[in-house]
Amino acid sequence: MKSIAIVGAGISGLFLANLLEKNSSFSYKIFEKKSSLDLSDGYGIQLSINSINLLNKIGFQNMNVSDVYFPKKVNFFDAKMLKKICDIDLSQFNFENNRYTTLKRSKLIEFLLDNIPKEKIIFNSDLIKINEQEKLTLSFRDNNKEEFDYLVAADGVYSRTKEILFKQDGLPKYFNSIALRGAINNFKNLDISLYLGPNFHFVIYPINQNKEFNFISIIRKELIETEISNRNLFNDKTFTNNLISQISSKSNLNLTDIVKEIKCFPIFVSKKISIPKSRNIFLTGDAFFSFSPSLAQGASQSIEAANDLFIHLKDNSSNYYKKRILRTKQINSRSSINHFAFHLSNPLGVFFRNIFLRRMSKNKSFLGNYLGKIYNY
Repeated sequence: MKSIAIVGAGISGLFLANLLEKNSSFSYKIFEKKSSLDLSDGYGIQLSINSINLLNKIGFQNMNVSDVYFPKKVNFFDAKMLKKICDIDLSQFNFENNRYTTLKRSKLIEFLLDNIPKEKIIFNSDLIKINEQEKLTLSFRDNNKEEFDYLVAADGVYSRTKEILFKQDGLPKYFNSIALRGAINNFKNLDISLYLGPNFHFVIYPINQNKEFNFISIIRKELIETEISNRNLFNDKTFTNNLISQISSKSNLNLTDIVKEIKCFPIFVSKKISIPKSRNIFLTGDAFFSFSPSLAQGASQSIEAANDLFIHLKDNSSNYYKKRILRTKQINSRSSINHFAFHLSNPLGVFFRNIFLRRMSKNKSFLGNYLGKIYNY
């Protein structure tokens, strides 16, 4: 029996643990730096059918229907005038029980935790060293040391494991953008609403059947190094309120009144794809590569990557990184295109972008290539 250390109890690490739990060829432990997992977090995530198909294999289709939502469309709006530009029918990519789904991130974490024995998650585990011998020896800040056959880094965009392996070269870069998250109740549109403005965009979508909505905005913001490293800045209510007011001033939707529980955080993305020298160390989820958040594929790619890694371990193949690199480049290119197009500020550029969106949103061949190849994985 091969032993596996999973560092990080996020979506990717927990989904991998669910797959391993059903396979007697492996034993595993999850090491989580935090003291607990926050299941009260009400912010939402979007899951396209590429990940729903995988989640259904471990029983996701049995989730309480009131805890999820199945949006049929994504509607594009001009943020200033609130005029609809076009819409894309998401249901065209659905099949059987695999439907585009939105929900609270905490509900997904809760679901993934259900099948994992509590004793297999070790909290307050801060990895500080990896010794690569015949087996991998992991050293933690509390002086605990353990040996494993494999190490899976699933500890997110700020991956400590990746920093240990690649030093400064493993650190992500600031994306010159800040994300604002919040909650809205009783919004008028029951599908995904995407509002485009100059140097920003925001998305509002339902996260369950109880008329609760998620708000997420990406706003371009250049910061100096001292500001980026100052975590207190992003907890400062004045700083956050100024950002939401800045967006509201460029939209006829009064966000300052309707968005509650606003939090902000800087967006970091991966500088490049890095592969560990050891064949027994694997990176997955955001630890492998963190995308710009303009294709709503973060959670879905974390699930995909964990599934690919499980197949790699189970079949003793050599395809994991080869497959992930191709997929990552595909997702990253589309995320970058979206980020650029969503934030156009030149009126002429906006005019032609909107014409393109109206035409291509009804072009099945284009959608099949641009989105279908992502969703039908």
